[in-house]
Amino acid sequence: MLKKVMPWVDERLPVTDSWNRHLGKYYAPKNFNFWYFFGSLALLVLVNQLITGVWLTMNYNPTEGLGAFASVETNIMRDVKYGWLIRYLHSTGASAFFAVIYMHMFRGLLYGSYRKPRELVWLVGMFIFVCLMAEAFFGYLLPWGQMSYWGAQVIISLFSTIPYFGEDLAQLIRGDYVISGITLNRFFALHVIAIPIVLLGLVVLHILALHEVGSNNPDGVEIKQRKNEKGIPLDGIPFHPYYTVKDIVGVIVFLILFLGIVFFNPEFGGLFLEAPNFEPNNPLKTPEHIAPVWYFTPFYSMLRAVTAPLFGIDANFWGFMVMVAAIVVLFLLPWLDRSPVKSIRYKGFLSKLFLALFVVSFAVLGVLGLPPNKLTAWMNLDTRTLVTQISTVIYFSFFILMPFYTRMEKTKPIPDRVTYK
Repeated sequence: MLKKVMPWVDERLPVTDSWNRHLGKYYAPKNFNFWYFFGSLALLVLVNQLITGVWLTMNYNPTEGLGAFASVETNIMRDVKYGWLIRYLHSTGASAFFAVIYMHMFRGLLYGSYRKPRELVWLVGMFIFVCLMAEAFFGYLLPWGQMSYWGAQVIISLFSTIPYFGEDLAQLIRGDYVISGITLNRFFALHVIAIPIVLLGLVVLHILALHEVGSNNPDGVEIKQRKNEKGIPLDGIPFHPYYTVKDIVGVIVFLILFLGIVFFNPEFGGLFLEAPNFEPNNPLKTPEHIAPVWYFTPFYSMLRAVTAPLFGIDANFWGFMVMVAAIVVLFLLPWLDRSPVKSIRYKGFLSKLFLALFVVSFAVLGVLGLPPNKLTAWMNLDTRTLVTQISTVIYFSFFILMPFYTRMEKTKPIPDRVTYK
C-alpha cells in the first residue's frame, strides 16, 4: 500500500526527497563524539515544551488576582488528573532546555562550528538562543507568584533606564503603568503564540542551513572535499540509521536523568522553581532576595557588576548595556576567530587557556547571580561585587582578545582525514 501511495504523494509533495536529503542520505562525519548528542536533545526538549505547553494552556486562566496563580497551584497541580506531572515536565523542561543549549553552544566553541562555511548556522542558532531567553522570560511571569511578579518588575524596569525613550519602552512592554493583568495577558500571548512561531521557523532554518553546508566534526575537517566516484564523502556515513540509533542512546540517558528530577526533585533546591513562587504575588511585599532562574544568572551578574554612573547616566543603564553586549558579542564570534584551524584539538595553548577561563568565569557569574548560598556565604557584598567584575572582564576578554591570541599562537597540523579519539 505504501509503495503505491508514496509515488502519488511525491509527485505533489517531495516527502521521500526531503527524507533522503535530511536523514536517509545526509552524510555526516564518522567521528561524532559525546558533544554531538546535544543538538538532537535540544530538539527533543523543544517537542516536550510544545506538547506540555499546549496542555497547560487548556487549564490556565490568565487573569489578575488569584486567577492565574490558582489555576496553576490549585487547578493544574491538584484538581486536574496528572496536572502536576505536566507542569513539572514543563518547568523542568525549561531548565533542561537551557542546560542542553549551553552544552550545544560550548561544543560549537570547542570545535569551531561557527567558522566558514557555517557562519549562518551559528547566527541562526544565536537568534534561537535569544528567542529562548524571551520565551523563558515571558513564561516566568505566568505562574503569577511572588518571584514571577518581582522578577518581571526588575527586568522591565531596566528598560526604563534607557535615556529619552526608556520609560515609554517599559510602559509599552508592560502595557500599563505598573505590572497588571494587562501585562499578564500580553506575556501569555507572546509566550504561547508569537515567540513559539518565530522559534519553530528559526529551528527549521537552522537545520536547513546546517544540512546545506554539512556538519562540522571534532577535527574541523571538511568531509565534502574528499568523495568517491559516486560523490559520497569518504569520511561520511548516512545520518540514518547510524546517528539516529546513536542519538537514541543519548535520549535514553537524558530521559533517565530528566525524569529522575521530575519525579524526585522538580524544584531542584530552588534552582528550577523558587519557594517564593509558591506564594501569590503581593505588590506590597518584596521578597528577601530577587534573582532570576539559574540560566539567566550569569547575565544578571554582569548587570550588577556595574556600580558607578558614567557620563551622568545611571549605573543601572550601563549594567543593562553590559548584559546586552554579553549576548551581542556572541553573534560576532565567526569574525573574531582568526586561527588557521577550527578545532580546539589543533589550536595552541592560548586558545585553550582563554576558553578555560571563559568557562570558569561564566560558571562563577552564574553562582554569584543566585541568592546567597553555601558557596558564597563567606563573601560580603564588596567581595561579591569584585569577583563579579573580574569575571565579567574575563568573559569579555575571551572575545575582545580573540583576534590577537588566535593569530599569534602556534597551531598543530590538521590531518587530511577525520581521526578517532
